[in-house]
Amino acid sequence: MAELYNEFFGLRERPFTLLPDPDFIYWTRQHSRAFSILEYGIVSRAPITVVTGEVGAGKTTLVQGLLKSMDGTITLGLVSNADSTRGDILHWSMNALSLKIDPARSHVELFQQFQDFLVSEYAAGRRVVLVFDEAQTLSVESLEQLRMFTNINSNKDELLQLILVGQPELRARIARPELRQFAQRVTANYHLTTMDKDTTAHYIRHRLKVAGGTGDEFTHRACERVFRATGGVPRLVNQLCDFCLVYALADNEKLVIASVVDQVIEDGVYFAGYTDMREVGE
Repeated sequence: MAELYNEFFGLRERPFTLLPDPDFIYWTRQHSRAFSILEYGIVSRAPITVVTGEVGAGKTTLVQGLLKSMDGTITLGLVSNADSTRGDILHWSMNALSLKIDPARSHVELFQQFQDFLVSEYAAGRRVVLVFDEAQTLSVESLEQLRMFTNINSNKDELLQLILVGQPELRARIARPELRQFAQRVTANYHLTTMDKDTTAHYIRHRLKVAGGTGDEFTHRACERVFRATGGVPRLVNQLCDFCLVYALADNEKLVIASVVDQVIEDGVYFAGYTDMREVGE
């Protein structure tokens, strides 16, 4: 079906895929600021940088963009969906850096191996950055262990920098009294909010243009309907707009109008809750 509507609308690729793709990043003011904070954390050698946002706000896409921009002076490890119940955080970190883990070695020996690696990278002129995506899954104990990682340093230089990206509960967890020492190590942090109505419309048009369209495949009123239905959450916008293109194709219409958005929602193929759209008008 995607191939069919791509051809129908003259698109090179699917514009509203749910997979994070840095090529489709729409630099809202919020995302630009969040990315600047991530870059600032790297450049300033911040021990810990934290970026949070609601589900589907575009956090993982920002991470992918950051990874793409890093140069050869940084040794990078990405930990996605680390679960404290399924392994020690040291194991997750070592695995992300492609370090061999000998199950026969004690935790102390593995930590020494980890520390030796950081020192050797530093001696070679490289810094190690560990990025934890979906970091809200980390327990208080795991976050405290990460804080201990940042104690590994050489004079005034940080051998290891941590970037934690997650949902709002990560921010709440860090604010707990037992993690006050962790919070003190957070040098840079930012919270992503959802898009407003105008930004949502610009976002829809941007993705259509990147995919090879004109950007005018959705009417202004249709974009307003999408905003009301999704609250401006990028992932939900993508999901709803994707179905709208399918419906427009089925109707042999090359323009997505407000009634198409309404029909997608009324038919129940879009499951996210939405606000009362009667405020928007016809």
